[in-house]
Amino acid sequence: MHILIAVLHRPSKPTGVCRHAANLARCLADLDPVSQVTLVTGAWQKDYFETAFALSSPKIKIVGIDIKNSSISRNLWFLFGLPKLVQQLNPNIVHLAFPLPFLRSRFSCPVVATIHDLYPYQFPENFGYQQVLFNRLFLKQCIGSSDGLICVSKVTLKELENYFPEVASQSKRASVIYNFVDFDQVEAKQPKDLPKNFDTSYILSVGQHRKNKNFDLLIQAYARLIDERQLNKTTKLLIVGSSGPETESLLHLIQELSLQDSVLMLSAIADNELCWLYQNCQLFVMPSALEGFCLPLVEALNFSCKVVCSDIPIFREVGSSGCAYFDLSGDAVKNLAQSITQSLESNSAKQSDVYLRFSKTAIAAQLLQFYSELI
Repeated sequence: MHILIAVLHRPSKPTGVCRHAANLARCLADLDPVSQVTLVTGAWQKDYFETAFALSSPKIKIVGIDIKNSSISRNLWFLFGLPKLVQQLNPNIVHLAFPLPFLRSRFSCPVVATIHDLYPYQFPENFGYQQVLFNRLFLKQCIGSSDGLICVSKVTLKELENYFPEVASQSKRASVIYNFVDFDQVEAKQPKDLPKNFDTSYILSVGQHRKNKNFDLLIQAYARLIDERQLNKTTKLLIVGSSGPETESLLHLIQELSLQDSVLMLSAIADNELCWLYQNCQLFVMPSALEGFCLPLVEALNFSCKVVCSDIPIFREVGSSGCAYFDLSGDAVKNLAQSITQSLESNSAKQSDVYLRFSKTAIAAQLLQFYSELI
């Protein structure tokens, strides 16, 4: 079986969608029935796919598409360039790593799409007024045209059926297959962009700078703990993730609170650097208001980090009893600050069954069954 994974995407640095596509490629390449996995990226993405994600299997081929990295060029390529490439490479399945516009009639094999979230409907602030209209249009078109839909969580499937009731009546068309965590072949390495003589007393959070991530809430809670001397001044806050609509606002908040030397923002780090950060942090915090899955939370649990996260349905589904939860209602900054203090004072992280629920072997088997039924 030959699977083509389309992940040609705007960002010039790794994002969660990129990691999802790389994880798909790695787990599928381990399966005997799979002869080849082709990752289709933009030319501007190819280098970091080759260097950041440990894609060492000889079954994995990376194809970089040399087009202009603009919205119009990318969408035209999805509509006309992708079908031509599929015709040349003749895969058994095309898997879209995220919803994108395509013409089903131009494909001779089944097309599957991963649905990470319903943000264009649930959290339009992430996109802006004009952009969100296009995102909704592309999401609707992709959902209507795909032969199969893979939702990354039960919460995402429920929201998909809420906004697109027709999906609920086609039970075999949509399925929940979680993202998985696999750092077994990754050798931890301290990120090169950290300051010299970096002290490992730090709180970690991971995610793109978007409104739903609530990084402003985390920064305010951190500032409060520093001011009230419940945190040592040497304890840093590390936010790892690519820039986004909230970057400028977050930088302004950091400056306003005089935390330029205490809050560090990193991006474009490789898996081995991310691995090191998980292994050495005092605490991992995820304060989101909304998520589709949240791979960083699962990764943190995989490394037995102490974890504090907001009390939202997806985190209960994914984190189960492995996390300490805080309430976003009321005084959310105070609630988060208290939860951070309590978790730091506890002796050890909570027990988690993340290895059983999000193992590469289990996810690979589910993917293969889903593809096979479509073929």
